[in-house]
Amino acid sequence: MDIAQRIKNLPPYLFAEIERKIAQAREEGKDIIDLGIGDPDLPTPAFIVERMCREVQNPENHRYPSYRGLGAFRQAVALWYKRRFGVNLDPEREVVALIGSKEGIAHFPWCVVDPGDLVLASDPGYPVYKIGTMLAGGIPLPLPLLPQNDFLPDFSSFSKDFLERVKVVFLNYPNNPTSRTATLAFFEEVVQLAHQFGFIIAHDLAYSEISFDGYRAPSILEVDGAREVAIEFHSLSKMCNMTGWRIGFAVGNARLIEALGRVKTNIDSGIFNAIQWAGVEALGRVEEALESVLPVYTERRNLVVETFRDLGFDLPYPKATFYVWIPVPPGFTSMSFAEYLLDRAQVVVTPGVGFGRYGEGFVRISLTTPSERLQEAMQRIQYALGG
Repeated sequence: MDIAQRIKNLPPYLFAEIERKIAQAREEGKDIIDLGIGDPDLPTPAFIVERMCREVQNPENHRYPSYRGLGAFRQAVALWYKRRFGVNLDPEREVVALIGSKEGIAHFPWCVVDPGDLVLASDPGYPVYKIGTMLAGGIPLPLPLLPQNDFLPDFSSFSKDFLERVKVVFLNYPNNPTSRTATLAFFEEVVQLAHQFGFIIAHDLAYSEISFDGYRAPSILEVDGAREVAIEFHSLSKMCNMTGWRIGFAVGNARLIEALGRVKTNIDSGIFNAIQWAGVEALGRVEEALESVLPVYTERRNLVVETFRDLGFDLPYPKATFYVWIPVPPGFTSMSFAEYLLDRAQVVVTPGVGFGRYGEGFVRISLTTPSERLQEAMQRIQYALGG
């Protein structure tokens, strides 16, 4: 018995050795503080949970849902986009519900990528951009996000002949893992290039609402002409603390949305309707959900940045996401520094190389750990680094 070649082609799990060390340390009774995973520790707002409880008791929600999503949910997405970004969407043609944005991002290459097609995936970036492309038979290539460019891609580094061969470009701003942001002017330039060279833009906007100091992230769909070349992915996971609920959506070009819906109708049966009704409640009250969340993340961001600045690290205050992207000290790789902090401080951070080769030289710290545990983690790191 053998497995498919497409599975054999998937890269090995880079963090296996660190996970082994974490498990061993816990077996030895050590108190490990995990700052590696971006899973909000704060609860889902009560008004969303209450709506879910009501909808679960409604027998009409106990049947197969629509693969495209409830009309009321798609309408709620369109209303939120209008309110938040000033973008008018047709909920019938330009919105599709997803079982979390990860599902949609992973399946999207199946819609547009043929075997051998070239796909540029942000590097460092969310690994699913690359993995989804590989499973579709495409060839993922790194789109370098370098510190000297403030972690924005430099499309001028590619030849015109190369860009004409690219089928899809995956972008993500505010960015995971670097926490950097992009301006509307940047998106205007990318949309212009997409029209010039004929590629599709797949933009992951999952962190748009986790922002600080008055910053407001734009949607690529605010750009004139973006609707002809772009699809945008979003979810309720981050902005409403609903990671485990698995509810997201894609919006944008009607042909791309239809293609993604066609894939979904053949492989899944949609999101449980009760969850979608809870999503309607969430989208109508996003601002309320964020009121208690953003001050907590702001305080945690400040704690982490100030701790590492006191230790001599050159760090900006991120304007968005709940991550801090930290350069490793001289003499370390991203993996060896993560292992050092695990061994010396019993603190888990994510090695940047896990997000692509251009993530080497950095580690990512997540702010989704209870504040008192984060405070203790920073104290341990100060001690381990001689601060």
